[in-house]
Amino acid sequence: MAACTRLGISVCLAAALSCTAGSPGCLGKDAQAVAPAARAPSNGGTAYVLRAGLLIDPDSGTATRNQTIAVREGRITAIGSSVEIPPGAEVIDLAEYSVMPGLVDAHTHLALTIIRDLQGTYFTYIHESTALRAIQAASNGIQMLASGFTLVRDLGNAGQYADSALRIAIEQGWLPGPTIVNAGIIIGPMGGQFNPTPEMALEHGIVYPEYLEADTRDEIVKAVRRNILFGAKVIKVCADCKPYAYSTDELKLFVREAAGAGLKVAAHVETVEGARRAVEAGVWSLEHDYALTDEIHKRMAQKGIWRVGTEAPAHQLTGSKEGFEKTVAGIRNAYANKVKMAFSTDLASPDPGGMTRGQRAVDHLRVWKAAGLPAAEILKIITVNGYRVLDVEKQRGPLQPGLPADIIAVRGNPLEDIDALRSVVFVMKDGMVFKRNGLMTPEKFFHGGPVNGWRIR
Repeated sequence: MAACTRLGISVCLAAALSCTAGSPGCLGKDAQAVAPAARAPSNGGTAYVLRAGLLIDPDSGTATRNQTIAVREGRITAIGSSVEIPPGAEVIDLAEYSVMPGLVDAHTHLALTIIRDLQGTYFTYIHESTALRAIQAASNGIQMLASGFTLVRDLGNAGQYADSALRIAIEQGWLPGPTIVNAGIIIGPMGGQFNPTPEMALEHGIVYPEYLEADTRDEIVKAVRRNILFGAKVIKVCADCKPYAYSTDELKLFVREAAGAGLKVAAHVETVEGARRAVEAGVWSLEHDYALTDEIHKRMAQKGIWRVGTEAPAHQLTGSKEGFEKTVAGIRNAYANKVKMAFSTDLASPDPGGMTRGQRAVDHLRVWKAAGLPAAEILKIITVNGYRVLDVEKQRGPLQPGLPADIIAVRGNPLEDIDALRSVVFVMKDGMVFKRNGLMTPEKFFHGGPVNGWRIR
């Protein structure tokens, strides 16, 4: 394989894969998924030392002064008050700011920007190709990262797997963006969340590709496997989007099939009965708060199921004061019942006031504040709980030696005033500086690629 440096990797790899098994330099036919992983992530060997005024630990709700974080090759190498500065490391002074791990939006739609009408998603699907939506998703992802969101869970409505494309592009190092846990195409009974005419549903397939229709056990299994094949990292199911909702046994089939590939199931619920069935089936999370009553919250707490309520400050944008108060009451009830909660937005529409996608996401803090939760608890929900509901806590998120350096800095102390998260002045993602002094500096993120291994879905 030494000749690879002369011949080029594509020629050399082709030869290695076509050789006789067991011969010197032979990779074998199963090596495609193994050999590329040997390539270490690369960001040019850059080393940084970040000097923090306050280092925030959202899990414990504590802040420590005058801490230093050392970063090399994209990962945190040391944290403490007397960290040795590696040779050649760039020192970044954040002594005036609070330094903390990145934020998480546990339910968003980066590839969907709908027009506010009765069938806004229809409009998007008809008028925008998957390719165009993938570019739009990249823009939305950059906006989210600029506001401090280093992790998001993208739960469908992405055409023909624009979410997988964006996730892979970010992982490859081709452009900046948050780490994405994506759902692929939402699975539901016939019609999905649409109300199509027979001509649209049967003759022109208007439901697809926004929803995979699965009405039998075989169709459920095939839909789950299809999403996994095309890059989904979580399975989203419409539990009760239609009167012919999934049964508890059918939802259990989703959970079993996804678990076979190490994936979790997020269930969109709209009715109390649908939520009850999803809880009984043991899904990982319930999406939206429409049907989450005190009874359902108690059941969720008993079974350890996540509440991803997508609580929007709608009364000041498009909704009613009564709706807002119901949303706030739902958070309070879930908190009182000790339900595991994650910060989520369900963002999919443009803001008439001109806020970016990331600024709009942060603006959802108004709902959590109105519910009366302590700032430290809200901070834990938008960070630590996010890592947990995305099921990545051991791989990324917390500021710990050995984990990727996803770090933000804000003005003020978010443990005391959660609105400090509205002024993110510094963002580091995978050990590269994306935002400094309040200005984006993303040029190091753009590569011809691949720089982080090969495209393995």
